[in-house]
Amino acid sequence: MEQQHQALRGLYIVTPDWDDTARLLAVTEQALLGGAAIVQYRHKTAQPVQRMEQAAALLSLCRQYQKPLIINDHLDLCQALDADGLHVGGTDIDVAAARAALGEHKIVGASCYGDLQRAKDAAAAGASYIAFGGFYPSRIKKYDFRTEYDIVSEAAGIGLPRVVIGGMTLENCKPLVQRGSEMVAAISSVYFEEDPQAAARAFAALF
Repeated sequence: MEQQHQALRGLYIVTPDWDDTARLLAVTEQALLGGAAIVQYRHKTAQPVQRMEQAAALLSLCRQYQKPLIINDHLDLCQALDADGLHVGGTDIDVAAARAALGEHKIVGASCYGDLQRAKDAAAAGASYIAFGGFYPSRIKKYDFRTEYDIVSEAAGIGLPRVVIGGMTLENCKPLVQRGSEMVAAISSVYFEEDPQAAARAFAALF
């Protein structure tokens, strides 16, 4: 598990809902070249066949760059591809069930929103990292609340890598990195930039 934790540091890119697989792969590769540390495949509207095709292609790309691919929500897809891990949200399979299904060596991430107790429970259930947010309004995902900065420092005692998410830009993530966040999750601030490689490099330089 220690080696797994060491991989969980830096820029954590989350894919947008793009149906164009070639474009998705091209921009992801630019981000990896720029220093992205971890990739999460998230496509909320994809059909199962498309989801399998895109995730398999991304896994192959991530293997090439020796970076982990995390699947959002879909345990069956994670298992079928033997991807590196699964990210679970509040309405998905719970952390304990994901850990039991995937075994001890896979990465299991948990969305904890602005809830410190949820983060503690996730850690106790076998999570590999805890994700907090949204901290800012997001172009991609609507959050019903604004998470306070201090949860990042308050969660230090849990002993797991912390991810911050929600409207992250190079500037506004800095107070959260200063509070100890090991990872910054970004979608539009990398995927929608004119130069995704340069955007990724700038985020990676924070770490």
